[in-house]
Amino acid sequence: MHTATFYPIGNADTCFIELGNGRRILFDYANTYDPNDEKDKRIDLEKEIRRAFGSNKETDVLALSHLDRDHYKGVTELFWLEHDDKFKSDNRIKVKTLWVPASAILEENLKDEGVILRAEARHRLEKGEGIQVFSNPNALDDWLKDKKINPDDRQDCITHAGEPVPGFSLASDGAEFFVHSPFSERCEDESLVVRNASALFMQVTFEVDGRKTRLILSADCPYEEIEAIVRVTKKHQNEDWLKWDINNIPHHCSYLSLSDEKGDKKTIPTDNVRWLYEEQGEEFGLLVSTSNLIPTEDTVQPPHKQAAAYYEDVATKLHGEFLVTMNEPKSASPKPLIIEITGSGYKVKKSISSPAIAITTNKPPRAG
Repeated sequence: MHTATFYPIGNADTCFIELGNGRRILFDYANTYDPNDEKDKRIDLEKEIRRAFGSNKETDVLALSHLDRDHYKGVTELFWLEHDDKFKSDNRIKVKTLWVPASAILEENLKDEGVILRAEARHRLEKGEGIQVFSNPNALDDWLKDKKINPDDRQDCITHAGEPVPGFSLASDGAEFFVHSPFSERCEDESLVVRNASALFMQVTFEVDGRKTRLILSADCPYEEIEAIVRVTKKHQNEDWLKWDINNIPHHCSYLSLSDEKGDKKTIPTDNVRWLYEEQGEEFGLLVSTSNLIPTEDTVQPPHKQAAAYYEDVATKLHGEFLVTMNEPKSASPKPLIIEITGSGYKVKKSISSPAIAITTNKPPRAG
């Protein structure tokens, strides 16, 4: 059995994947909890991760989808960073491999923790150890050459869009990661870098007893990027790489991940985005919005009620569910949303009352 856990941290992202063999992958980390606000219902993420990790203070992967604060807040307080001794202490969690888009190496317009995390990524890439960089723009080669490093000597540290991520396999781990984005041109130089468009977009395939369950992690990708991902995937006839049973919908339920038109009651997605959700989603598909509660009125910032209305329609069509992290199991007291991956598919554990009630999908067996 594998687990994927999403946390109630407001409009922010953290997904903790723990494989059946004990390997750990943290996809983003943002501890948004305010200890000085007694009304803050967001979870204390550092406390929760420390509890989950126990005495084994190490993660196989820390993936930073992009360097926006709602995807990295508090990383420098919890994790052991190799580039500076002040981030090394026994109570910190060590990171075997850091995953970042190439833009995290190249971008100059960063502040606070972003600067520190860029320094960590650069340090690891210079050493050629403990890092996987996604996409290989010409600007990255130029950066390496400026450091007197032959780019050919760092190819083992680089994964391109359209490739599986090295280090994981269905045979050895019961899981594999396939990267769809970023494309190299999105990370080319500071003038072109748009963090959301250069963020990591991945499909995770889990396998238990011959049964495959697929998870899409899409960070804050805008609809234009999703359109491009779908076009390239169709061109290469790799549609299976975009199938999903669980979909962590992008950008905290923003309409801009569906279309450039919000709509009145419901956002109507572009054709390729619609195909991703309605045609690639498996029966009983689960859509997860890592966001604040869906508002009843129109808002400028996400989540947008119009986008939520579309995702709810998708869930209905698939006979699945649309869940919001700050509303699970109830808005008054949200808890981590734990999804178990078994040989029967996925199972959402919901602590509705005491004792906990586990709600299981009745998806029929499917091999492959």
